[in-house]
Amino acid sequence: MKLFRNLLANNEGATAIEYGLIAALVAVAAIAAMGSLGDSLGNTFNKVSGDMTNASDGDL
Repeated sequence: MKLFRNLLANNEGATAIEYGLIAALVAVAAIAAMGSLGDSLGNTFNKVSGDMTNASDGDL
């Protein structure tokens, strides 16, 4: 029981929660950025692949 009272009285947990929320926001922003970066890279590689296919066919 004393452990639970100590945990409830401990104010350092609030700081840990705040840091956790900040980390979660950073993670969401990073995931969004990586998603758009992944789409951009996919488009770039598809274009290069198409150009290489056209070059090997003599269509360039």
